Amino acid sequence: MALITESESLHDGLEFLSSGEILRGINQEDHKVAVATEAAIPALEVLVESILPRMKAGGRLFYIGAGTSGRLGIVDASECPPTFGVEHGKVIGLIAGGDGAIRKAVEFAEDDEHQAILDLQAHGLTSNDSVVGIAASGRTPYVIGGLKAARKLGCITGAIVCNTRSLVAAEAEFPVEVLVGPEYITGSTRMKSGSAQKLILNMLSTALMIQLGHVQGNRMVDMQLSNIKLVERGTRMVAEQTGLEPNKARELLLNQGSVRKAVEAWKNQKNQ
Repeated sequence: MALITESESLHDGLEFLSSGEILRGINQEDHKVAVATEAAIPALEVLVESILPRMKAGGRLFYIGAGTSGRLGIVDASECPPTFGVEHGKVIGLIAGGDGAIRKAVEFAEDDEHQAILDLQAHGLTSNDSVVGIAASGRTPYVIGGLKAARKLGCITGAIVCNTRSLVAAEAEFPVEVLVGPEYITGSTRMKSGSAQKLILNMLSTALMIQLGHVQGNRMVDMQLSNIKLVERGTRMVAEQTGLEPNKARELLLNQGSVRKAVEAWKNQKNQ
């Protein structure tokens, strides 16, 4: 079966185009990503609703992938602690070839179906966890092997793929197909497919974290105060919710360690 992600680009003679023509062509294709992502929302909703009870019960979320797909999973996982204040290890990204593959491609790592099993076992995978395989092609052996093992153990399994009726999707209980069409450069799935995967991961983790209670209103009340920008943002949030002067809001925030704790401490003191 021909893969959508390997189909011929709708653009040709790219080496003869001007910079502006290249950029406009890429942008023309990128407009299709949001449409494809919107079409995938019903399937993604089912995946979110399936993972959520496991995470509420203390389970973890694993992303497994190779190349661009693996790196995108690691990016999303690594951003959950600072953004939502969850502990490191609540969301875990695994890439074929190990951490070294984050920066430099590891030849043939994605072709080892057994390695993902070992990588998941190294983290003590249990039936309370959820595993989402990310593979634009939908045929990556590393991802297939990991999903097989996870499903056999009783984990919730999902997939994010950019082809229909793929082997990866077949191994997941809750596959999400994001069909963005041919890439601007034929087969270069770091482009539209990668953009679509990033959008889906943003939606998946954000929907889960909101429903796990890490957002109030539209604010990241559990975010880590890991740099000046975030301390300033947190100070504004505390000041807005308490009416305190900025200096006092900042002092309370730094003493308590998060916006949520600062506001709760202020309320408790006010009610005494």
